[in-house]
Amino acid sequence: MALRVPAILDIEASGFGRGSYPIEVGVAMPDRSVVSFLIAPDDDWTHWSEEAENLHGLSRELLVEKGFSPRQVAEQLNLLLEGQVVYSDGWGVDSGWLALLFYYAGLRQAFQLETLTRILTEDQLRCWDDTRDALFAANDGRRHRAGFDAHILQDTYIETWEQAQAAARDT
Repeated sequence: MALRVPAILDIEASGFGRGSYPIEVGVAMPDRSVVSFLIAPDDDWTHWSEEAENLHGLSRELLVEKGFSPRQVAEQLNLLLEGQVVYSDGWGVDSGWLALLFYYAGLRQAFQLETLTRILTEDQLRCWDDTRDALFAANDGRRHRAGFDAHILQDTYIETWEQAQAAARDT
């Protein structure tokens, strides 16, 4: 069976839970390229968590200065991903943040977001956490930037797929 590399999306946010909003979206594309967008907060988006900022390292001031509007980001995501199924390891929160982004953009999302576990085999699930953690550790433990995290998740998908294929050949 040939490997089909999935598009994987990751979102960083202003905080955790109620009132939080997306501040960065990254996508690892099937061709292995990575795109990411900083999002300038809408006027209604006031929640800010210093705990979250300490994780992702993005200040609200940087987002205001360098970020794109929610509409610009939503338009770019639709152009890149139209008609595709894109996967997330944090679907429960990422789907809500993505819906908020598209709501404020006034656009319909032209792609589907699914949970990554939908395409993982049992063999991949067994070695997922250890493989992902090893890949993050090999990159100096860097985390919580959307494009980089999406890339590592895509690498984890490929690595666990290859491990599962090797195990199947050995049996």
